Amino acid sequence: MLTVRSELDIELVTFDLYELEVTEPREDFELEVKRATQAVRTGEVGDSAPARALYRRFGIDPTRVRPSSEALLRRLKKGEAFPRINSLVDVANALSVQLQVPVGLYDLGKVRGDELVVRLGAEGESYNGIGKERVNVAGRICVADVEGPCGNPTSDSARTMITTDTERAAWIYFLPVSDEMIDRTAELIAVFGRGLVRVV
Repeated sequence: MLTVRSELDIELVTFDLYELEVTEPREDFELEVKRATQAVRTGEVGDSAPARALYRRFGIDPTRVRPSSEALLRRLKKGEAFPRINSLVDVANALSVQLQVPVGLYDLGKVRGDELVVRLGAEGESYNGIGKERVNVAGRICVADVEGPCGNPTSDSARTMITTDTERAAWIYFLPVSDEMIDRTAELIAVFGRGLVRVV
């Protein structure tokens, strides 16, 4: 059973996803991609201010180090294509950009130990990012297992990234979301990740 502990005074929404069947990007997800890109075009997305305020609370400049939700929003506003990664990550990206809430996804088969801890990174802490070199988390919000940090609201780690081999995962919204959006998240995970969802 997944446990997530926060050492910070922030409100998280966490799901334990299990019996997943993550696939390559699915053609039948195109409707959700269109919904997300249309929301960006019309400005019908969530307010990015709460994510920026979260960063500022911990001394992080959100114009220099952007929340993942805002970074994706900016890419789509520039006319770049919605990134298609796999059936589960695509769901996370679609919801994150529409809600303007950063999402962390962690393959629990690769996580070390029995819990994930949301804390501030210690001096010198970093990890290999997905498609990036080292991601510095010193003094920044991060998610860690017993081996060390494996993600933050800007960028997750290559070590615990979601792949088509992922069978169990943790999904973390780094800000509160409505009960309606919790239900919508569970529905999309069930359809496109073919997984079961337990709220942690």
